[in-house]
Amino acid sequence: MADTYDSVLGVNRTTSSQTASTTKTTQKKELDQESFLKLLTMQLSYQDPFKPVDNAQMLSQMTSMSTSEGINSLSSQMESLNSLMTSSQALQASALVGQEVLIPSNTGYLEKGSTVNGVIATGDGGSNIKVTVKDASGQVIKEFGIEGAHQGNVAFNWDGLDKDGNPAKSGKYQIEASATVAGKSESLPVLAYAQVESVTLGSASSPSTLKLKGLGGIYLTDVLEIAGAGSKSTTDSTPKATNNAVI
Repeated sequence: MADTYDSVLGVNRTTSSQTASTTKTTQKKELDQESFLKLLTMQLSYQDPFKPVDNAQMLSQMTSMSTSEGINSLSSQMESLNSLMTSSQALQASALVGQEVLIPSNTGYLEKGSTVNGVIATGDGGSNIKVTVKDASGQVIKEFGIEGAHQGNVAFNWDGLDKDGNPAKSGKYQIEASATVAGKSESLPVLAYAQVESVTLGSASSPSTLKLKGLGGIYLTDVLEIAGAGSKSTTDSTPKATNNAVI
């Protein structure tokens, strides 16, 4: 009986003298479906006729093998799907290089001779919007207003000049905004645009990362809007704003 099972499973049993003169045969470490069926057939052939194998037990063994095969097949298909999705995400992310994206941060980067653009989320509405530009040390560089009543997202543009009309230095600047809402002055969320310099492709466990000019990295999943190269637009709905999303 032992020899019969060994032949089905591909097991090579040798004596110590035979081992020294012959090459060892690699044993199977897993029981595949074909070997299982052979073993089951052999078991039925050599069963005791007075104590036959219980039908429920045999069906349970066959079901377990089928379930195991199904799980392995599903795992293989999921790996293929993850690979396909990762490749698709990589293709989409690579197209963002050189594009302007709206990020959930009120920090913008000013390049010499350029401007800083963004969106002010007024929500249900506000009037007489006041925009304040501050440098990294918190010093006010410029203030300007957007007159009239507004609702939803309002685009703003800082021309890069300080309050004396001189070009501001290149660097990071924080944009703050306030407006009159129901007769009171309230702070409003500000979102800035940034230019994508490069893309670090992610994997199934970690998302892709965008390197923003002068601002560092941000996850692709945190981007609120893709505005295109050199163009900025607003959306109809109010984006969810946070104080700082730059990593």
